[in-house]
Amino acid sequence: MDDFSYELKKQLEIKDNLLRLKDEQVKTLESSLNLKDEQIKTLENSIKIKDDKAKTLEKSMELKEDEIRKLNSSSIDKNVLIENNEKILILEKEVEILNGELAKADEELENLELENEKLRNAKTDAADVKIVDLTHTNISKSEILEKMREILPNANASVLIVTPKIEDLQELYLYEIKASVSVRVACSINPGIEEHSELLEEYESLDNINLKNYNLEDKYALVRDGEEMLYGVAGKAENNFLVIHTKDPNHIKLLNALPLEVWIRSRKV
Repeated sequence: MDDFSYELKKQLEIKDNLLRLKDEQVKTLESSLNLKDEQIKTLENSIKIKDDKAKTLEKSMELKEDEIRKLNSSSIDKNVLIENNEKILILEKEVEILNGELAKADEELENLELENEKLRNAKTDAADVKIVDLTHTNISKSEILEKMREILPNANASVLIVTPKIEDLQELYLYEIKASVSVRVACSINPGIEEHSELLEEYESLDNINLKNYNLEDKYALVRDGEEMLYGVAGKAENNFLVIHTKDPNHIKLLNALPLEVWIRSRKV
């Protein structure tokens, strides 16, 4: 197969792979809806607590005002009157404070109800969307590395890893992977940087790890035993990674060409 045919085949595979992202978009939407459900429940609980607090404050104010009325209507001598006047001033101050707290509680309750309404509207709008816009996804590097770290202990035969930099591998605890597992890693490696050189030496001392240099620094990937796959592409903004995680064999069969191509294009150090 000539170079042109090979590149054309790869481009067709990549385009076909991207068409399969719709299933992942639907899963993302479902997760978003579930999250909004939880947020709504939390807000509703907060609203109930604030409402109960407002009712308690109102009851306290009623009791204080009733006590003031009783003191004002009492038939008492001068000394007792002075004492009662002092009590009335204290009670009136307490009522003033309660009024302030009640006003604040009412404002908080109103804000919570507005936020709850916004969430419900957002959930309704999201449910009507058939194609999910993932332009502004908010997934960070640390979240991707955490998921990769979670997958790796399940490896039995082989893993293919792609990270932007060799430093990222420190977050994956490669030393804990079983020695019988073949580990291929593509990442940016600059032997002229002391830290890179030291890390490269450490990892190459392990017989089951093979590193190659891939300097684009634009993606994360992990393929475990051909049974589980994570693939993340950096967006323009920080923490704007488009991430796919799947165990579906059809998904993996199609998408596996993406990290595999990175490995093929990478160079030995």
